Amino acid sequence: MMENGKRKPRRQLTPEEKWEVFLEVTSQEVSQADAARKYGVDVSVIIRLRTLAKDAAIAAFTAAKPGRTATAEQVEVELLREENDRLSEALKEMAIELTLHRGKQRSGFSARSRRA
Repeated sequence: MMENGKRKPRRQLTPEEKWEVFLEVTSQEVSQADAARKYGVDVSVIIRLRTLAKDAAIAAFTAAKPGRTATAEQVEVELLREENDRLSEALKEMAIELTLHRGKQRSGFSARSRRA
């Protein structure tokens, strides 16, 4: 937002504020838009906080063994493994698309060229 032609500095939420925002929105005390206005941030920040909290909770539940608590490092490793798997799959798909695209270019046939 701009005031008198100058941008307002970005609002950085503390970890405690992020937790409060998450609790308020999740418990439906306030809407995402209302929370964004209350804390002076964009709605996308609120959406991202909810996504981060969900991902961290799922990773913690996945890493947790009955009777043993997962360390922060174990949770982070699990999150990184999941991201690595997701990126590997995306890379494979892109490699296949590129191979198919190059194959079409080398075949000598183009959908634009007319053959009699």
